[in-house]
Amino acid sequence: MANIWLKKNINQLVSEASDNEKGLKRTIGTLGLIALGIGAIIGAGLFTSTAEAIANHTGPAVSISFLIAGTGCALAGLCYAEFASMIPIAGSAYTYAYATMGELIAWIIGWDLVLEYGVASAKVATSWSEYLNKLLGNVFHVQIPYEFSHSPFQYSMEGTRGIINLPAMFIILLLSLVLIRGVKGSSLVNSIIVIIKVGIVLLFIGFGWSYINPDNYTPYIPVNTTNVSGEFGWTGIFAGAGVVFFAFIGFDAVSTAAQESKNPQRDMPKGILLSLLICVVLYILFAHVLAGVANYKEFRTVGQEASITYVIDTYMKGYGWLSTLITIAILAGFSSVILVMLMGQSRVFFSMSKDGLVPNVFSQLHSRFKTPWKSNLLFFIFVGLIAGFVPASIISDMTVIGTLFAFILVCLGIIVLRKTDPAIPRPFRTPWVPVVPILGILVCAGLIYTLGPANWLRLIIWLVIGVFIYIGYGIKNSKLQQDAPSKRL
Repeated sequence: MANIWLKKNINQLVSEASDNEKGLKRTIGTLGLIALGIGAIIGAGLFTSTAEAIANHTGPAVSISFLIAGTGCALAGLCYAEFASMIPIAGSAYTYAYATMGELIAWIIGWDLVLEYGVASAKVATSWSEYLNKLLGNVFHVQIPYEFSHSPFQYSMEGTRGIINLPAMFIILLLSLVLIRGVKGSSLVNSIIVIIKVGIVLLFIGFGWSYINPDNYTPYIPVNTTNVSGEFGWTGIFAGAGVVFFAFIGFDAVSTAAQESKNPQRDMPKGILLSLLICVVLYILFAHVLAGVANYKEFRTVGQEASITYVIDTYMKGYGWLSTLITIAILAGFSSVILVMLMGQSRVFFSMSKDGLVPNVFSQLHSRFKTPWKSNLLFFIFVGLIAGFVPASIISDMTVIGTLFAFILVCLGIIVLRKTDPAIPRPFRTPWVPVVPILGILVCAGLIYTLGPANWLRLIIWLVIGVFIYIGYGIKNSKLQQDAPSKRL
């Protein structure tokens, strides 16, 4: 009988990192890692989930929700920092789990990362579609019909039902084709994108601050006047933290660059934690302004995905140019996030395929471009169908709960590794273990709780499907299992 708890040897992983696997060069310094983190974090979540949380959960107190979500990310980030400095190799949470908790947990977290990378790409694509329509309306005075820019489960205020979100599917196809041709990472390009994204946030904060109406903050924490659980009050604030958590998804992408860092032992913790800190400050200020310029009740019926442009067009008269500029820049930023997520997804499955846990189709390279082109096409079909036919709110919740579950496993991995391998060199040590990892687990578990039974069920069903795939395919084809017959039970 196979041993589902077989682990990868950490010393071997470190040796592979020293050998510079696949020719990756260590060229990224601290500033580059911080820029990478900010570039991955600031995306669809901030520009879309903020208004959703304000309208349905927090009211003006959305900044508190951002602080709670940021705290959970910081606790998990400290655990990521220890792993990234100790095992500076590509693979992120999947690799960490394989080295600490065994093959079954590694498979589960690899399967779970589909929710973070693949499904998140679909969510960002639906936001891209909404902002494209806004840009077409403002600049060219035309719009893609509602039926062909929304899912079949969505209805317009006039009662029009969506059929398919074609723009969302188009951008996923376009970027998948770009990935098939091959995309070389460029710190210069990434830095430019980061400047644009941060510039958007700072422009809105700077210009919008003078348009804040203090009355919109009263009451700051609205009373729950209905029987709907999670709406306003402190319950709503915690529920809102689960919603805006989507805005933080991506900070763990810094850990995937560990093997390209000049000094991962020193730079990885700084890159992860400083990029997260910068984004938390920007997010809180951004949310404070958005909730102050427009009344929280408005976001229930108007604004939706294109909430920022709605606020600018409605309340910040004379800044139409800013609205257009922000929309163009957001589209570019969303495109880069989709590209990174799709690339990360194919990279995770490429590693899993090399380990034998998924079919080798995911690691087959194009004869000319040397990219996993079949994997890119398969994920285009998977992600494209989700973006075209599933409502954005459901996509967002699936992404959030999947990421929170991955964070819990990473925090747990630190506790396990401190017990099983206490002598391994740790250039960066998570402080106050096991207190910090336990707090990270509790905060992330609490945010999962706020997402409600429907999302718990979706996660459970997704993981059960993954376990059956592992039993039916992965465990039989695992190279670790095949190479270690003496360790089988």
